[in-house]
Amino acid sequence: MARVEFSKKACTVNPLKMSQPIGGALAFMGVQGCMPLLHGSQGCTSFGLVLFVRHFREAIPLQTTAMSEVATVLGGLENVEEAIVNIAKRAKPEVIGICSTGVTETKGDDVDGYIQLIRKRHPELDHMGIVYVSTPDFKDAFQDGWEKTVAKLIEVFVPANVEPAQRAPQRVNVLPGCHLTPGDIDELRDIIESFGLEPTFLPDLSGSLDGHLPEDFTPTTLGGTSREGMAAMGSAAWTIAIGEQMRLAATTLEKRGGVPFVLFDRLTGLAPNDELMAFLSRISGRPVPQKLRRQRGQLVDAMLDGHFHFGGRKVTVGAEPDLLYAIGSWLTEMGAHLQAAVTTTQSPVLEKLDIDEVLIGDLEDLESRSAGADLMMTHSHGRQASERLGVPLFRLGLPTFDRLGAGHELTVGYRGTRTLIFTIGNMFIAQAHEPDPDTWRTSDENVSHFGAESSPELVQLTTMA
Repeated sequence: MARVEFSKKACTVNPLKMSQPIGGALAFMGVQGCMPLLHGSQGCTSFGLVLFVRHFREAIPLQTTAMSEVATVLGGLENVEEAIVNIAKRAKPEVIGICSTGVTETKGDDVDGYIQLIRKRHPELDHMGIVYVSTPDFKDAFQDGWEKTVAKLIEVFVPANVEPAQRAPQRVNVLPGCHLTPGDIDELRDIIESFGLEPTFLPDLSGSLDGHLPEDFTPTTLGGTSREGMAAMGSAAWTIAIGEQMRLAATTLEKRGGVPFVLFDRLTGLAPNDELMAFLSRISGRPVPQKLRRQRGQLVDAMLDGHFHFGGRKVTVGAEPDLLYAIGSWLTEMGAHLQAAVTTTQSPVLEKLDIDEVLIGDLEDLESRSAGADLMMTHSHGRQASERLGVPLFRLGLPTFDRLGAGHELTVGYRGTRTLIFTIGNMFIAQAHEPDPDTWRTSDENVSHFGAESSPELVQLTTMA
């Protein structure tokens, strides 16, 4: 069992974590026709906007209430009202999702009260969903903002007390954590549908941030879960939650609609996916499809091929708790040694990692613990530490802004796990075959060592041998 420690430094030197409102805004982007709105200064929104654009390389719908110093002191009712009315007129969204920021939380704005007043003043907004989530960025992290937002969406849009007779046995709710990419969600949809089930994902980034070209321009989100889809979640037979962060949303849905849930703390690795297949087979009444059985066989073969290269390798990981747990546990199963684990916020899964200590800290903490490691795994902000240490970097999580295809990375299911084995295993193989710079000599040294008659080609071949 791991011991969870907090960094004792006076300040964060090189941040690993991202803030709650950014996590909440991303969750809203998985809702159809939604316009996320950050209640705070323009700088808060600009930071998140740039981060998402660089990661997904897509147009990102994100607005701000543009709070000034005076408005922050006097209260933000006018700014919130003006923002909602302008967005409604120009973008015509189905949902406006509001996330608070540190400056407005410090002031203590009663945004729920503001929304009630705005609805009384503007009856033309009655058809529009307005959801507010408290996400101060001076506490917690990205994962927490996502968690709270999904739970609030369920509170607002899922009707309470659905009659058991109205349940559709083939319908399944899926609550993916923020560590799953649009590519991961697509993979899970294929798996669940292969059992004859009809999944509804909330949020569904695979429809809004999967990198497709829309037929027409829309100022709101391009796809995602519709309001009708959210309203129907209470009539599903089961809910599948992926990641400990989704426990709150799953229990909220169970209380409102009486939908039982099962929580998978990870879907990276052989055993967790076997459990998922067994569960889907049981609730659907169908055997596991042949294509998935074949994928399982391919994964087992990949594990046999790859464990020679993973065994004994020292790896350090810096990521959000659920992503850290999924990748860290899988690495341990492959025979690698988890040299250091740094994360952003507290979570029950951290104690289950096979390591003495998990540190809630920053990238400087990860760098100081990565000396002598064979591989560092974190997002793109860890690239400078990787260069300084001479340790290869596997980019993991958000933001990944210096590589293409971040939104399509696959880490779940049999195929996602197999892809990880090949990708990381190849990095280890490349390290093993790189020539040691210390074995190379200058031309004069080569001549004196091999004799004056040795050719440069012979010197090189002999040294490499």
